[in-house]
Amino acid sequence: MALVAGTGPGNEGGPDSGASRTLQAYQDLRALILSGHYEPDSRLTESELTTQLGISRGTVRSVLARLAQEGYVTAAANRSARTRSFSVNEAVEILETREVLESALAANAATRATEADIAAMTGTCERMWDVQTPGGREEYWKLNRRFHEQVRQAARQATLSRFVDSLLYPLVMQQYRDADRSHPRTDSVREHEAILAAIVTHNPEAAAAAMRHHLSAARRALQLKFTTPAGS
Repeated sequence: MALVAGTGPGNEGGPDSGASRTLQAYQDLRALILSGHYEPDSRLTESELTTQLGISRGTVRSVLARLAQEGYVTAAANRSARTRSFSVNEAVEILETREVLESALAANAATRATEADIAAMTGTCERMWDVQTPGGREEYWKLNRRFHEQVRQAARQATLSRFVDSLLYPLVMQQYRDADRSHPRTDSVREHEAILAAIVTHNPEAAAAAMRHHLSAARRALQLKFTTPAGS
């Protein structure tokens, strides 16, 4: 993990260096949480984070306060912070909202994507087919995240992107993804290709529909697996 030069619990500096250390520590811990380094509802102690990030306890508290405000961790007075976990209903609501927002981003991408954007998305889709093998799941998830980020970049719509970031859906997917599946769904690659085709042909309605269909598959799978039918 990249840390700011000269950081550490006993390293003092001016206001600017302190702000830089706090920002870097926030970015480092946020990246660890989003990467799945911690399991949902994992305990985060000040002493461990002080050693891991090379910062003071005061900086740790500032970082955890910001992450709690943004929803990445939960914290109560006089208790250790814990990484966020989600109920099934919370997860479904987040995924439903993601469908709406990312469908709008796909529509924007269909009207604003450049040749370079399209080339990047095409390369990612091609690589997705290469990892359709047992053991290829982790690499596929990385490519999946890359493709969705490429769509967002092509959309050039900062407000929608900020709303997507606030959903914390990567944490939902880490908590509820199917650990029994050794390789990704073949249909998932085709769904990405349908989104790409609509963007290539500059068809915003088709791009939005293809994105919504793709994202709804994850939500439906979660509901089928974890929601108990009424009366059962």
